[in-house]
Amino acid sequence: MAPSTRPGLMQRHTSTLHYQTFPTAPPSSRGKPPPSSSSPTVSRADSRRGSQSSNPESPLPKRQLAILAVIALAEQTALNSISPYLPDMASSFPEVDESQVGLYVGLIASSFALAQFATNFFWGWLSDRIGRKPVVLIGTFLTAACFVAFGFCRTLWQAILVQVFMGLANGNQAIISTCLGEITDRSNQSRAFTYLPVLYGIGSITGPIVGGLLVMRRNPFDKSKKNPYPYLPPNLMSAGVLLIDLILTMIFLEESLEGAKDLPPLGKRAKNLFTWLWQSHSSTQSGSTERAKVSKDHYRPLHANGSAPEAVEESEAEEDSADDEGSSHAPALFPDSSAGEHLTTKQILNRDTVLLLITFLIFQLSNISYNSLYPIFAQAPPPTGRSLHPSEIGLSLAFAGVITIVFQVGLFGKLREKIGNRTAYRVGLGGFVVAFWIMPLVGYKDGGKGTGRTTQGGKVWLWFELGAVLAVKTVAAVGALTSALLLITNSAPNHAVLGTLNGLAQTLSAAGRAAGPFMSGSLFTAATHVKPKGEALAFGVFGGISFIGFLLSFGIRGHGLEAEGWESGSDEDSGSGSRSGSGSGSGSRSTREAW
Repeated sequence: MAPSTRPGLMQRHTSTLHYQTFPTAPPSSRGKPPPSSSSPTVSRADSRRGSQSSNPESPLPKRQLAILAVIALAEQTALNSISPYLPDMASSFPEVDESQVGLYVGLIASSFALAQFATNFFWGWLSDRIGRKPVVLIGTFLTAACFVAFGFCRTLWQAILVQVFMGLANGNQAIISTCLGEITDRSNQSRAFTYLPVLYGIGSITGPIVGGLLVMRRNPFDKSKKNPYPYLPPNLMSAGVLLIDLILTMIFLEESLEGAKDLPPLGKRAKNLFTWLWQSHSSTQSGSTERAKVSKDHYRPLHANGSAPEAVEESEAEEDSADDEGSSHAPALFPDSSAGEHLTTKQILNRDTVLLLITFLIFQLSNISYNSLYPIFAQAPPPTGRSLHPSEIGLSLAFAGVITIVFQVGLFGKLREKIGNRTAYRVGLGGFVVAFWIMPLVGYKDGGKGTGRTTQGGKVWLWFELGAVLAVKTVAAVGALTSALLLITNSAPNHAVLGTLNGLAQTLSAAGRAAGPFMSGSLFTAATHVKPKGEALAFGVFGGISFIGFLLSFGIRGHGLEAEGWESGSDEDSGSGSRSGSGSGSGSRSTREAW
C-alpha cells in the first residue's frame, strides 16, 4: 500500500491479503493457503500427504448433505421398487408370450435407460442455466407422476411408453453429484462423495422391499374379487415417497449454483415472471390507446403564439411515460451467464476429461453387464451355469450389498487418502478385469464335474469361490464409482459447467446401462453352444473391454483432479500450477485452488 501524501498522517497497512482479479467470481471462502514451496520445513512427502495440523479439513455442510441424501435415497428406493414385480407384470400383458418374458423385461428396462441417454445432458445443461434446485424439483415431480401412471399399465406398450417418459424426466442423479461438488471443497469432498454409493446400496434394499411386499393380486376392499391393478400399490407408495422428497426439497434444499444464489426465491421468481408478463401486456394496450389519442390531437389548431395545445403536451408526457414502462426489463429470473468466464469446448473437454468420460462409459458398461450376467450364469444349468436356486442367488447378492456398505463406510475413505483418486480409479477398473476373468473358474456343486449333482464339499467350495469373486467385483465397483464421481467433479474448469459435465457423464452412463444387458445376454446365449467352458466367452469379452478402460485410465494425468493434500504435491512435482490442456480456464481454476 502506497504511503499517504498527507503530512502528519502515519502510514496504515491493511491486514487483508490482496489477490489478483480473475475473470470469474472468487470463492465465498479463502480456504487453506498452500504450503510454500520455498519453505525448508515442508518436505515433498508432507506436501503430498497434506498435514492435518496445518491444513484442517473444512466442516461438512451437514444440513445440505442430509437433504441430498434424502433425494438420493428416495429416488433409488422408487426406481429399485420396480425390479421385483417387473417379470410378473410383463407376463400378465396380453402381447407377451410366456417363453419371451425375459426379452420383454429387458426391453422395458432398457427403454428407461435409453430415454435417460437422450436427456441427461439436457438436464445438466439446464441446471447450469436456471439453477440446481428448479431442475431437481421438476425431475422429482415428473418422476412421481410417471410412477402413478406405471401402476395403471395393462399392456406392454403402455409400460414401455411410461418408462420412456420416466427416463426423459429423470436427470437428478447428475444434479446430486453436481450439488455435492459445489457445497464441498478439496479438503472434505471425499467424505461427502463416499456416502453416495452407500445410499444407492441402501436404496437397492429398500426398493425391492416396497416392490415385493405391496403387490396385491386380490382387491383390497373385496378379497373375493381379482385386483385389476395389482401393481398400483407399490407404485403409489413410490410416488408418495417422491412427493415427500419434493416437499422436503422445496423447504430445505439451498441453491448451490453460485450465479443463482443472488436471485429471489423460486416462488418469487415465478410470481415476478407472471407479474412482468401482465404488466407488459397492460402497458402495450395502454400505449396503443395513448398513441391513438395523440394522433387525433396532433391535428388540432395551434395557439396564436405557436405553442402546442395543453392536451397535446399532456398526451406527449403520458406517451413518454408509457414508453418507459413498455421498455422496462424483465425481472431477474435466471443467473447472468454473460458475467462469468467464457470457456471453449476444447477447454472443457480437455484430454483428462475426455479420457474420464470414455473410461466412465466403459466402467458403467462393465458394471451393468456383470450385474446382468451373474444371475443368468448362476441360474443356468451345468456345464455353462452353476444351477443355483433363486433364493441362493438372492442370498449372494445380499452378501455383495453388505460388502458394499462395509467397504464404503469403513475402508474406502482411508484407502483413498493413501493412494489418491486416480490410483483408486485405476485399481477399480483393474478389479473388474480380475472379476470377469476369474468368474468362469468358479466350481460346481458336485466339486467340478458339472453333472448337476450336489456334494457337501463341492457346495462349500462353490460358495467360498463365489463369495471371493463377488467381493472383488463389489470392491472394484464401489471404489471406481466413488473415484469417478470425484475425478469428474474436479475436472470441471469451474462450477459454471459442472452440471453440463455431470450430465454428459450420466448420459454416457445411461448408454452403457442400455447396451449392457442386451450385449451380455446375447453373448451368454451364444456361450451355451460352446463347449467346454462356454461361459468364459461372455465373461472374457467384457473382461477385455474392462482391460481397455484400465489401460486408458493411465492417460489421466492432470494436476487438478486430487484432493487438497494431493493437489499441492502433484503441482510441486510437476513444477506447474495449472492443469495441462485446460487453457485459460484451468489457469484461473488452479489459482483459485491455491486460496
